[in-house]
Amino acid sequence: MLGTTLDFLLVLLGFGAIIFVHELGHFLAARWAGIRVLAFAVGFGPALLSFRKGIGLRGGSSEAEVERLRSRGAAAGVSPTEYRLNVLPFGGYVKMLGQEDGNPEAVSDAPDSFQACKPWKRLIVISAGVAMNIVTAAALFVLVFMVGMKVEPARIGDVDPGSPAARAIPINGHEVGVTSPGLLPGDSITAINGHAPNSFSDLVLATAMAERGSAIQLTVVRRGVGEPIQFVVTPETGRESGMLEIGVEPARSATVVDAGDDEQRASMRTAFKSLGLDGLEPGMRLTSVDGHEVADGTELFTHVRASGGRVVQATFTDGATTVNHVLQPRAQLQVDHLVRANRAVTPIEHLLGLMPVMTVGQTTERAELQGLRAGDVFARLGAVEFPSIAEGMAEIQAHKGRAVAITVLRREASGELVPVALPAVQVNSKGQIGFGVGDTSRESALVSTPLPSLKRPGSEERFVPAAAGVFRTPGARIVSINDRAVACFADIRTALREATDPASSSAATVSVRLRRPMGGLPGSDGLEETLSWTISPSDIKAIHALGWQSPVSPGLFEPEQSLLKASSPSTALSMGFAETRRVMLSTYVTFLRLFQGTVKVEHLKGPVGIAHLGTLVAGKGLIWLLFFLALISVNLAVVNFLPLPIVDGGQFLFILYEQLSGRPVPMVVQSVATLAGLVLIGCVFLTVTYNDIRQLLGL
Repeated sequence: MLGTTLDFLLVLLGFGAIIFVHELGHFLAARWAGIRVLAFAVGFGPALLSFRKGIGLRGGSSEAEVERLRSRGAAAGVSPTEYRLNVLPFGGYVKMLGQEDGNPEAVSDAPDSFQACKPWKRLIVISAGVAMNIVTAAALFVLVFMVGMKVEPARIGDVDPGSPAARAIPINGHEVGVTSPGLLPGDSITAINGHAPNSFSDLVLATAMAERGSAIQLTVVRRGVGEPIQFVVTPETGRESGMLEIGVEPARSATVVDAGDDEQRASMRTAFKSLGLDGLEPGMRLTSVDGHEVADGTELFTHVRASGGRVVQATFTDGATTVNHVLQPRAQLQVDHLVRANRAVTPIEHLLGLMPVMTVGQTTERAELQGLRAGDVFARLGAVEFPSIAEGMAEIQAHKGRAVAITVLRREASGELVPVALPAVQVNSKGQIGFGVGDTSRESALVSTPLPSLKRPGSEERFVPAAAGVFRTPGARIVSINDRAVACFADIRTALREATDPASSSAATVSVRLRRPMGGLPGSDGLEETLSWTISPSDIKAIHALGWQSPVSPGLFEPEQSLLKASSPSTALSMGFAETRRVMLSTYVTFLRLFQGTVKVEHLKGPVGIAHLGTLVAGKGLIWLLFFLALISVNLAVVNFLPLPIVDGGQFLFILYEQLSGRPVPMVVQSVATLAGLVLIGCVFLTVTYNDIRQLLGL
């Protein structure tokens, strides 16, 4: 708690320093231009302390005292400028004679007023704050790169099946001997659209800021391939983030994730045990996979993909204790997209249209208080019986802010699944109940009703999955395929492979034995039936092309880190200016993507969100805090120079008009534009602050 409070105070001091520098730019330029500066203030509200040459330090403002001296003719030697520290240390301002951002009518005829100054000089005064922020950001970036900062390298850790990265096309594949599509774990990215990345974050930013439907080009160095590989990949909207992604994880080190306190470590041990990793301790290192020494966690995923489904043995140690674990690779399913009525796209895992039933994964206290338990299988969710994850999540979203009726199948101590009807479960305003989502694919051959149509990733063409129209009863359990018994989706995939020939150009017909549910319970009392299922040659090839996935997620390991440091002061200077330019362009592109819809308002951060994020960053060390403040400084410069009347950019346009036309913008136009700017900024401020608070509270 104390550490977090100190980090928060450091962030506040940093914000104050950035704003001070901005206002200092205006102040110095105004003094240079001969404009009378009435106040230089840090913060808003009443003055706590003030200093004025000729009067000295005072508690509160010295304005009343100056007025009394002037009325007696005794103000000679008293400076017109008051330096203030105000009550609210957020922001600041420079008050010049005849210039007030919120009141265009506050003009003056005095020879040293803002209006009396030549327009070209006023343009410099208005721009000086933004210029100081850009210079400050560049200086901070240079300092950061000279000292060095630990970052996640631009290297791929894992690739989501069916994602844009998994389908990425190698442009020069035939030249370098790479004929299959897709990025692979361990690939190092050396260029993104022709620019060398400094970290994995550059890849995330490039994909998020891409134009919808446009591809980005990646240059990749791969182990065993002599020449760099050129890939083109088109980002798609992520299911959880809502932003454009390509479906890759950062590279992982060989160190198992660790936590600070004993309670968190105990929770992690429980999570490891649920994955079948008994004895694994936080902080252990992965040393070998199938007897081969490994340098990082990414190599585990590479071994699993090449396993052919055979078990993989992983060895972990902390120096004193060594544990060996046998990992059973998970059969990869097909990934296609479901297009909803509002044109939202949801990735769907399936097997020729067969989908497992949604289950409750990890639970929160909120979900448990409403009766849900980890491992519960949804027999009914609202109006949907035995929903797939896609159907279940859609039904929960449809009940935002309302209660939804739920019946689950819960495993008793005897191993039998029994139906449990829960009281009405409350869904919050974000469409959440409070549990992680799982499915029955690993432990059961229970299937949901196939969806009527899906869409191939990267294509607008829709298709009817092979299982649609054949499997009509939700909650049925597949018993066998061509008399081969199946117990889970991996068995279903194996049975379909054994029953079909990928080299054949003819369709194949398989016999499927089902056990239908009775009374809401898929058990031995269900009626059995046998279906005849005809599978097309293209679907047969798709089944045989599926590979294997790791049973543990990349989150088991700490992210890989490397030191980003300039080799010389001149290189640091070059890197600092390049980073400043990149952040500026990215900020402008963010506004463009906001209007295009690929970036949403809820992705933006207001003061509350920035302070929270800054506190988290400050906890990583001083260098990270300086880097964060450099980002804020650039963003402040960009936002301040937007063409809005209430900020520097709008004032700049008014003065530029005066410089070109020889007359000022009519006062009524300035007043209306200023009011509109105030309303707009006020609405944006309230919206982003509301979103920040809602996300912090998990609402």
